[in-house]
Amino acid sequence: MTRLIIEAGRTEKHYWADLWRYRELFLMLAWRDVAVRYKQTVIGAAWAVVRPLLTMIVFSVIFGRIARLPSGGVPYPLFVFAAMLPWMFFSNALTEASGSLVANERLITKVYFPRMVVPASSVIVSMIDFMVSFLILVLMFIYYHHAPTWRLLALPALLLLAFLAALGPGLLITALNVQYRDFRYVIPFIVQFGLYVSPVGFGSNVVPEQWRPLYSLNPMVGVIDGFRWAICGTGGAGWLCFAVSAGVTAVLLWFGVWYFRRMERSFADVI
Repeated sequence: MTRLIIEAGRTEKHYWADLWRYRELFLMLAWRDVAVRYKQTVIGAAWAVVRPLLTMIVFSVIFGRIARLPSGGVPYPLFVFAAMLPWMFFSNALTEASGSLVANERLITKVYFPRMVVPASSVIVSMIDFMVSFLILVLMFIYYHHAPTWRLLALPALLLLAFLAALGPGLLITALNVQYRDFRYVIPFIVQFGLYVSPVGFGSNVVPEQWRPLYSLNPMVGVIDGFRWAICGTGGAGWLCFAVSAGVTAVLLWFGVWYFRRMERSFADVI
């Protein structure tokens, strides 16, 4: 009979290998989160359509009709929706990941597994929402007679970048939320504030050129500009600013993983 012995510090050497070993738990938690998300809802997955669609309409009226900001010759609704896709994914992923440990309190206090599985699996719900919302983009391509180009092939890499941009802060905040429960109030503020300081309703090129590198410290600037480049063919703040945003994403991811791993041993005791 095979016996598994868990000792303090023993699993540290095999932590990253354990993430792969517990892939079935990852899939199980992800499926559970998806089922819970849409259980007993009136319109189910259609929420993934309604939210970005209404936001797109509001932003198109305010920034396109009233403010008359440029969209690079692209229909403004399509211009906005190309940015709504990564933003909705990011905001949903950040929200789901940040509260995942507290939501799985009973599981964490009873058995060992790499705790990073929990916030990572919670992001799958956002992936489902993204795929549902992407169907609207296909219909908009048809309605506006906008032919996609080879640039769409970059979307998987850009989606991965959006995932990493959400995972880093998500790991940090979910670890802080275990210690200090009032951190759950920070996420709605970040999401609401970030929506208006990110180039969702407008293009990054409206920002004065001398301020664009500073503006690109927002990690979602590079992601949104990348999505617009792939979907609409319009430029953004430039490749240098994209590199700055990607660099900030890497730093936040490293710090989030480092802090999460540092606090992980105390989760079962504190939570």
